[in-house]
Amino acid sequence: MNEIVLMSDPKIAAIPVVDCGEPLVDVRLRESLAVDSRKADQTGAFAHLREGALIRLLKAQELLPDGVRLLFVEGYRPPSLQRFYFERYAGRLRADNPDWSPTRVRDAASRYVSPPEIAPHSAGAAVDLTLLSADGQELDMGSRVNASPEESDGACYTEAGGIGSEARAHRRVLGDALTAVGLVNYPTEWWHWSYGDRYWAFQTDADRAMYGQREL
Repeated sequence: MNEIVLMSDPKIAAIPVVDCGEPLVDVRLRESLAVDSRKADQTGAFAHLREGALIRLLKAQELLPDGVRLLFVEGYRPPSLQRFYFERYAGRLRADNPDWSPTRVRDAASRYVSPPEIAPHSAGAAVDLTLLSADGQELDMGSRVNASPEESDGACYTEAGGIGSEARAHRRVLGDALTAVGLVNYPTEWWHWSYGDRYWAFQTDADRAMYGQREL
């Protein structure tokens, strides 16, 4: 497995953001995209994404094999909710590992939840998603969406070695389609892909991010 650069790495925070002002749009208005309800909230924030990211997502779906569709799980996440998720998970790690330094806790937490000031979800740039079969069943991806490293014993990592050949093939199908339209993956989470944020800029050698943190 190649060395993974985490969201907490100072190189990511150092990337400047020049927000292009593109709107957050409701993906549920696009009937061709299946939207899951497991992360639904009263405001519908979870179903929003920057317009450019959504356009690319729809193009990626067209590249999938016959009988396979994307399942959109979560897009935009309000900064306050991102902060809550990060602090909760960091708190669990701190409690389980009282000898860890604050830096180690932050780095470990960022494998699963991005630090709030970096978070692609809060910029409307990131999407968590998986694949559906023709009959609407989720395909085997080697772990559930949003499985932590502890829960999945590392199977959440995109290039995890301990998953079956079928799951690996499905991850390759998902990755090939999304990469082809310009999205990038966060390597600790096979389901997390983004476009236009700082991590995307890092992965593509762009000199700036085009999407910064937003309130819906």
